[in-house]
Amino acid sequence: MIPKAHPALRPRIVLDTNVCLDLFMFRDPRWQLLMEALISKEIDAITREDCRREFELVLAYDKMKLSAEAQAAILAEFDQRITLFSGDSQAMGSATSSVLPVCKDSDDQKFLELAQACSAVALVTKDKALLKLARKTARQGQFRIVSLEGWLRWHGEWTGAHP
Repeated sequence: MIPKAHPALRPRIVLDTNVCLDLFMFRDPRWQLLMEALISKEIDAITREDCRREFELVLAYDKMKLSAEAQAAILAEFDQRITLFSGDSQAMGSATSSVLPVCKDSDDQKFLELAQACSAVALVTKDKALLKLARKTARQGQFRIVSLEGWLRWHGEWTGAHP
């Protein structure tokens, strides 16, 4: 097991809503290494209120077929594993969106803003519109935008472990 890093040295990541669904609702085994890293505090996953609210609303969709109790349990685990960003969301959005690439899906811009504001090393996503911006953020020396496979590679490089 990797020793736990000092909190100030742990890398920060941002997870989009679909990744959170895979982790906390579907329990997709492909994301197990990421869940283990969250549980062991090897990394810090960061969210902000509007991102958390989106996750909460998606859990309540009829097609998810989750009882109120199941939704509450998933949100409780999410809140236990994901840190709520304490920065000013209004100032953060206006201050950072001019230097960030603009996502084709405006609903996803908040994840880019959050990743930049909290100094995340990566935004982990399944969203094609966000993944298309990966080269732009890399060229600008910002955070990485990575898929599951990209996160696994990055994690292996960072820890010296290979999945």
